[in-house]
Amino acid sequence: MARTIPTLTTERLVLRPFVREDLADLAAVHAEPSFWWYPLRGPMSETDTAEFLDRVIGRYESDGFGVEALTERASGTLIGWAGLAVPHFLPEILPAVEVGWRLSGPYRGRGLATEAGGAAIDWGFREAGLDRIVSIYEPENEPSGRVMERLGFTYSRTAATSPGGETVVVTELSRSRWVERTAGG
Repeated sequence: MARTIPTLTTERLVLRPFVREDLADLAAVHAEPSFWWYPLRGPMSETDTAEFLDRVIGRYESDGFGVEALTERASGTLIGWAGLAVPHFLPEILPAVEVGWRLSGPYRGRGLATEAGGAAIDWGFREAGLDRIVSIYEPENEPSGRVMERLGFTYSRTAATSPGGETVVVTELSRSRWVERTAGG
């Protein structure tokens, strides 16, 4: 399943594969209580961030997809992560590829999640040959739901992440809907 994880550049952002040297910058972002509010309800420790980073890098090889370091193009500052990944935490919808994003607090509300998500979606349909991409959010995380709507995603189903786990909304975007939207401008 190995595939080359792309570096994607937009007007304001660069999405690039994570490397282990990103740990310190990523740990600083993950330490923000709001960054992991959904689903952890608080910050992630540096140890947990190191495990997260190892898992993401490993999934580049095993899944052919994985979220990427999200950096501000002008400064090179790591501001979060975004991209395509297999949603292993929700096995009932597999096989699937999810687009997701998480941004540091000062970078939210500026259209950057939409910009990063759009770049990942375009790559997924144009280059990776996907027929469908999902995006998942907790119902209380209304800003993420609005980003999904702006990107053209529609409701698919509601699910629990595990028995007794968090309820999440699964949205989807088909290749045909994406083609219609991109052809229409």
